[in-house]
Amino acid sequence: MLPALTLSSCIEWQFAEAGDLAARIHAAKAEGFAAVEFHLWRDKPVDAIAAALADTGVGLTGLCVDPRRSIVDPAERGEMVDAVRETIAATACLGKPPLIVASGFRVEGMSEEEHFANAVAALKAAAALAEEAGVLLLLEPLNTRLFSAMYLVSTTLGLDLVEAVGSPNLRLLYDVWHSAVMGEDIAEVLQGRVHLVAHVQVADMDDRNEPGTGTVDWAHVMRTLESLGYTGAIGMEYFPTLPMDQSLELTRKTLAL
Repeated sequence: MLPALTLSSCIEWQFAEAGDLAARIHAAKAEGFAAVEFHLWRDKPVDAIAAALADTGVGLTGLCVDPRRSIVDPAERGEMVDAVRETIAATACLGKPPLIVASGFRVEGMSEEEHFANAVAALKAAAALAEEAGVLLLLEPLNTRLFSAMYLVSTTLGLDLVEAVGSPNLRLLYDVWHSAVMGEDIAEVLQGRVHLVAHVQVADMDDRNEPGTGTVDWAHVMRTLESLGYTGAIGMEYFPTLPMDQSLELTRKTLAL
């Protein structure tokens, strides 16, 4: 069990100078990290990553279901569920980490009600696999700046989907940067629903760099998380502008962690 509000380094973008992801885990450990996360797994040395996690005692706070498939397009539902099943099996050696699910793109001509119903059906099928395996799925809203046709770009909608699915093995990943891009206020969108959030990621506006380099009101973000009772990890999913020791120092100072 990780301590409350543990910082987790996104080694997909951080510690790149160390080498592959296994080497980055060792580098993160040397900087004092107890947890890391990354994106897709099929192009990664999974066995070496497992060995590095075991050697260092570092925890894995998340990686993505791979390949990414739509939860709203019925034509991709079978492939989406298969991707969840295969990812669960392939990453069990990594300690059964939380698995991140994105929505996929809107389907032309499909109503909002149909999008929602299709998403719930796909997520229920995926959550059943997660329940059987003892794995947590994290549904992540993104933003329209990066993906103009993405279905899930609203924290409120994401939480609505989690509630509709009704599985203890499906929770929300709240990304402060994606949310800020969409003009959301953390206090408004998470009020009364933070129990449905199992992971938080941070990056500053506008350019997705470390907290303290942009315009996000981090004091407001951290006060809100504390007041609402969030106790999970904080994923540092940003592109560093400084050497990692300095980047971590700035992040800790800005987030008061």
